[in-house]
Amino acid sequence: MKTINIHEAKTQLSKLVEEAANGEPFVIAKAGKPMVKVTALAAPTGVEVKRLGFMAGQISVPNDFDRMGGEEIERIFAGVTSMDGK
Repeated sequence: MKTINIHEAKTQLSKLVEEAANGEPFVIAKAGKPMVKVTALAAPTGVEVKRLGFMAGQISVPNDFDRMGGEEIERIFAGVTSMDGK
């Protein structure tokens, strides 16, 4: 993210606002000290960022998912290490 000094921000405000609206936020600094961050209003921030369900409809889970590998797990917990039950 770029940092712009306040004088430059005043002279290029229209261009900078357009860039921010297109997803390129920037920071305005005064005497080298960051003062404000400019971002588009539609840009999600902090708690607004939705992660849960972001791949909805793109993944399918088999109906027997909770039973997959069940026989192998039972064998492991029963102390059986080979496929013939010994």
